[in-house]
Amino acid sequence: MENTKVLFISQEITPYLPETEMSLIGRNLPQGIQESGKEIRTFMPKFGCINERRNQLHEVIRLSGMNLIIDDTDHPLIIKVASIQAARMQVYFIDNEDYFQRKFTFKDENGNDFEDNDERLIFFARGVLETVRKLRWAPDIIHCHGWFTSLVPLYIKKAYNEDPIFANSKIIFSVYKNEFKNPLNKDFRDKLLFENITKSDVKILKEPSFVNLSKLAIDMSDATIIGSKKINSDVHEYIKSSNKPFLEYQNKEEYIEAYSQLYDKIL
Repeated sequence: MENTKVLFISQEITPYLPETEMSLIGRNLPQGIQESGKEIRTFMPKFGCINERRNQLHEVIRLSGMNLIIDDTDHPLIIKVASIQAARMQVYFIDNEDYFQRKFTFKDENGNDFEDNDERLIFFARGVLETVRKLRWAPDIIHCHGWFTSLVPLYIKKAYNEDPIFANSKIIFSVYKNEFKNPLNKDFRDKLLFENITKSDVKILKEPSFVNLSKLAIDMSDATIIGSKKINSDVHEYIKSSNKPFLEYQNKEEYIEAYSQLYDKIL
């Protein structure tokens, strides 16, 4: 379908982060979908390991300057943008000094998970949605890639469901093999209570594990994609039993066409 607007929210995109299965999809899928005639926007976190000068990132002053309150603390939202010239595609970056200035993505130099990954998850999801609202760009499809985007479906269905920008958006969640091992903070659920989100909406996060976070995202999405050849077996079974449209793993020659067909099907 032409004139369809697709919002891509990705945990990683190359060349900004090293090449992985997910970062290559994050790079090539939006280009392929744009070349098929659809309109796109693409977002990712501005991790501190991303070289701003080499990648020619610059701040978008008109979009920056909002504060997001998480656990009763204000956190300024900074938006940056860069272009992938070969793809004629822009990438928007969600940045904040407290959460995204460190030189690693999710673990410190000793391999320990960052203590505030739960708040970083919240900030990223809300930061993307608030920026899209500011752009006044209403997506038909929102395609989320990776566990770091897993709160977006919750926010769309519960907190932003009456916002005209998102009221008609369909959400697709892609699950990959790169799971985190240790649960997030125990008080993660309480920090999620925002706008119309209630404790019962997030009761599955009593144990805030990768599996439960993935299940919440699947519950709140309209369709799911298995993005890696092998993913967590519990999550895989949950997807198959969800009674929602889902795509099994697609190889790199076929996934762009298969994903595009799924977009059209759920619209």
